[in-house]
Amino acid sequence: MPCDFLLKPVWEDVSEAQEVWFGVLLTGKAAKATEPLHWLLYAALTWGFWKERRWAWPAAALYVGQIAVGMLVWSLLDERGGGVAQGGVALLLFGALAVALWRYGSKLSSPSPS
Repeated sequence: MPCDFLLKPVWEDVSEAQEVWFGVLLTGKAAKATEPLHWLLYAALTWGFWKERRWAWPAAALYVGQIAVGMLVWSLLDERGGGVAQGGVALLLFGALAVALWRYGSKLSSPSPS
């Protein structure tokens, strides 16, 4: 990701730039314009985990959950996606990861029994 933003042309020739949001592939200037949003999300989650903030686990679970749904959407919309079967498998795998993150995070944020 840093190579995409720092080494590839920023605004002169953005024809190869690609970003995926909620399963929708953005290309060109739209991709370049939204690329820093991914950086902000990753930086916020990294900081949250590093500082052991309670919100980091549910935020990560929600982000992975939207990736799960996004992979299904992408599989249906993009010709390289592989269709419902491949998207369904991705949805199940990433969905299971999202549920695991959510459950683990809820254990951390609940008070421990005395």
